Amino acid sequence: MKQAARILILALFAIVAASPVIFLLAGTFTGSSEITGNISAVLAKEDGYARWNFIPQYPTMQNIVELLLDAPEFFQMFWNSIKIVLFTIAGQLLFGMAAAWGMACYNFRGKKYIYMLYIIMMMMPFQVTMLSEYLVLDKLKLLDTSAAVILPGIFSTFPVFIMYRFFCGIPESIIEAAKIDGASEIQIFLRIGIPLGSSGIISAVVLSFLECWNMIEQPVTFLESKNLWPLSLFLPEVNENNAGFSLCASFAALLPAVFVFLAGQDYLEQGISASASKE
Repeated sequence: MKQAARILILALFAIVAASPVIFLLAGTFTGSSEITGNISAVLAKEDGYARWNFIPQYPTMQNIVELLLDAPEFFQMFWNSIKIVLFTIAGQLLFGMAAAWGMACYNFRGKKYIYMLYIIMMMMPFQVTMLSEYLVLDKLKLLDTSAAVILPGIFSTFPVFIMYRFFCGIPESIIEAAKIDGASEIQIFLRIGIPLGSSGIISAVVLSFLECWNMIEQPVTFLESKNLWPLSLFLPEVNENNAGFSLCASFAALLPAVFVFLAGQDYLEQGISASASKE
């Protein structure tokens, strides 16, 4: 009986947590006239109360067709997001893996302070570093270019922190055995560090994808040209005439993040567990 009650309570919480996604999914297949009738009290400021049908009375594919065939700016922003995400993650892997491996496997003067600096930078929100980043990018003549969003993301400290925790878990005896066998430092990194730390690397990639895909403040601050905007800024002004299209666009923008999260969920859990462990 207690088990059934526990499952029921958890199921209710799960439904509440998933209600925004259910809301978007229902709106995707709901016609404009039905949506207008449901939420005209909010959008048109009419008398009465807004309501919502989680199962559309008259399901339609109109919103999806309009998004796919009559919204070229959606696909332009989609590819902008793909470019930003891929280049940012590639840069994080190139520089972040090396930084994490160096701090995890080598002892050098000031290592503790550098690690503390990484932690401090990781805890700072974008609003704190926004002005300094803006001034640096302005001096480099990179404002209003995709590099203005990609470059600061490449040197994010959070992926380094995640990968560092996993590299620290590699037994030192394995590294010493490889050195005795004549392996160079690069060979140890490529053949031991990356394979044994792959869970942390994938976890960092998943978290970076979710962060980059959903970023809003950085593009708004550094990009003026709308043709460079990522998909997270696509949502048009919502009114009673385009509410269904807006909901469909929001749901489509959500799908890649959901797929990546589900694909890397196990690695993400391992990354969170490793991040919570004590030094």
